[in-house]
Amino acid sequence: MAGPPSAAQRRIVDAADPVTGRVRGTPAQLAALLRRGLVFRHPRPPHDHFLTPAGHRLREAADAPETPAPVPAEDGAAGGVFAARVGGEEPLSGDAAAARLREVRGAWQGLRELRRMTRADGATDRPCDWERTHLVRAAALALEAAGHTPARPGGGPGYRVRATPQPEAVAVYEEDPAALAACAATLAEAGWQAGEHTEPRTRARYLLASPRRA
Repeated sequence: MAGPPSAAQRRIVDAADPVTGRVRGTPAQLAALLRRGLVFRHPRPPHDHFLTPAGHRLREAADAPETPAPVPAEDGAAGGVFAARVGGEEPLSGDAAAARLREVRGAWQGLRELRRMTRADGATDRPCDWERTHLVRAAALALEAAGHTPARPGGGPGYRVRATPQPEAVAVYEEDPAALAACAATLAEAGWQAGEHTEPRTRARYLLASPRRA
């Protein structure tokens, strides 16, 4: 791949759908991004184009810190782009809550469609590659879309999804044991495998969840 992407190519990558990675552009622009390995053309009609892992990395590089933070408190992008609520955000009410519900439902449907389109058998019961490279956001979206409530700032009832040192696992915390079990059931239904564990020092119960492969 010779030289950096042009400004126009960067704009197309930056404007990709935050959940599905779908991109739009002229045939010439999309062909150039294909040659660079930043997008792929789906084999099924209507043959839309989606970001590859390299394309996702390019889009996120501008906002990435020089040294990655060990465990981000929140997982999402600024500037009005949809981001799953991972726990620790301010609660919403009224019109904002209703708008958020529509956003979450749309994002979840988009993610299920991405699963279908990027799997040869069209199955939607297992996480796709995008989810495996965005573990915290993907797990949080599955929980929020199922109606679970994220924790407020400072803790308390509600789920919190956090990164772990393990390459393909996230930790899900919830103070209420029944609610934690419900989170495990939701993740299992969404194609994740989750087991309960206890932190040695705090004795807090949590889920260790990872995307199911088969």
